[in-house]
Amino acid sequence: MAHSSIFFTPVTVEEINTTQIVDGQMARHLGIEMVEIGDDYMTARMPVDHRTIQRIGILHGGASLALAETVGSIAASYCVDRHSFYIVGQEINANHIRPTKSGFVYATATPLHLGKSSQVWDIRLKNEAGKLTCVSRFTVAVLKKPSETK
Repeated sequence: MAHSSIFFTPVTVEEINTTQIVDGQMARHLGIEMVEIGDDYMTARMPVDHRTIQRIGILHGGASLALAETVGSIAASYCVDRHSFYIVGQEINANHIRPTKSGFVYATATPLHLGKSSQVWDIRLKNEAGKLTCVSRFTVAVLKKPSETK
C-alpha cells in the first residue's frame, strides 16, 4: 500500500521545533513544541505553568487558543506549496471542557476541509491523562505569495 500524507512535502518534528517555533514569538514564549506528526495530523504540547495559567491556577483559555492556533497554523502551512502560498488565520473558536492545573496539554490538529483557498481544522486538546479539555475549530485562508519578479 502506498504511503499517503496530506502534507505537501515531508516534514519532521525537529524541523518545526527549530524553524517554525522560534525565539521571540508567542509559541516559544509559552513553551509550545511539536511532538508528533502523522499522515493526516500534527500534535503539539504546552506546559501548564506560570506562563499559561490564569488567576485561579488553571489553564488560561487564551493559552489554549494560542496552542490550538499554533498547531493548526503550522499544520495548514505544510498542506500547501510553501514556495507559492502562505496561510493566515481567519477564525478560531473553542469550547473549554475541563480545567487543567498542571503538567502538559496536547493539541492535535486534523483537517476537516483542505481547499484551494481555505482550510478548516479540528483541534482537540487533552490533558496528560488523555481527557478532553478543549475543542477548537480553526479556519485559515490560503493566499498566493506575491510574485518576486515585477
